[in-house]
Amino acid sequence: MERRSNGRVALVTGSGRRRVGNRIAGWLADRGYSIALHYHSSAEAAEECVEAMRSAGVDCEALKADVAQESDVEAMFAAVMKRFGRLDALVTTASIWETKLLEDVTADDVRRNFDVNALGTFLCARRAGLIMTRQPEGGAIVTIGDWAIERPYLDHSAYFLSKGAIPTLTRSLAVELAHRNPKVRVNCIHPGPVMFPSQASEEERREMVESTLVKQANCPESVCRAVDFFLENDFVTGVCLAVDGGRTIFAPESISRTRPI
Repeated sequence: MERRSNGRVALVTGSGRRRVGNRIAGWLADRGYSIALHYHSSAEAAEECVEAMRSAGVDCEALKADVAQESDVEAMFAAVMKRFGRLDALVTTASIWETKLLEDVTADDVRRNFDVNALGTFLCARRAGLIMTRQPEGGAIVTIGDWAIERPYLDHSAYFLSKGAIPTLTRSLAVELAHRNPKVRVNCIHPGPVMFPSQASEEERREMVESTLVKQANCPESVCRAVDFFLENDFVTGVCLAVDGGRTIFAPESISRTRPI
């Protein structure tokens, strides 16, 4: 069934692969958004998604960029504006996640994580926000953090250093952008185990379920609904919301090291 457009445009970074970002893009397309689908290395998967969306009547375009490179980011947003003429929503799911013993972590590891997870989020959110400030309707940005910055688990120190910057980045940009246009808002989601990694074993999947208070996992629609809330509620900005089934406050004996999103 073809979708009816609501006239709004959303860019979702890291949405080329069939992970949470891709599910968010599909969710927003179902609600009438035109979709700018960002990818870095997943060209084939991104093009397949674009083809599927277009066949369902969605105005969709795939855009390649390394979010850690300012020139790539600037070119991507220029392409969005040329193609769609406006930008109403940005969701920043692009990130890297690497397992490494603390003894083996190098300065280059830390820089790489910061470049993609923190700097990449900032570059995209800043550029999107400045575009939105020039629109009378403003716009909304949703950044993606991680529940575990509150209770880090082992062997991911470089990752947590970079993700720990996201709440401050979110609040800072909420203040900066609202000063320029009070209709621009910035909020953050901290996901828990909302989507099983394809390589996760049955034991790892059971562990992720048991790690939550609500005893469920693999529910990407929970993040989609949170994105929906932040995009539609114009009285909420500068907020960080854990969507983690209680994972932030619950500490089971065994903690999964498998990527939560």
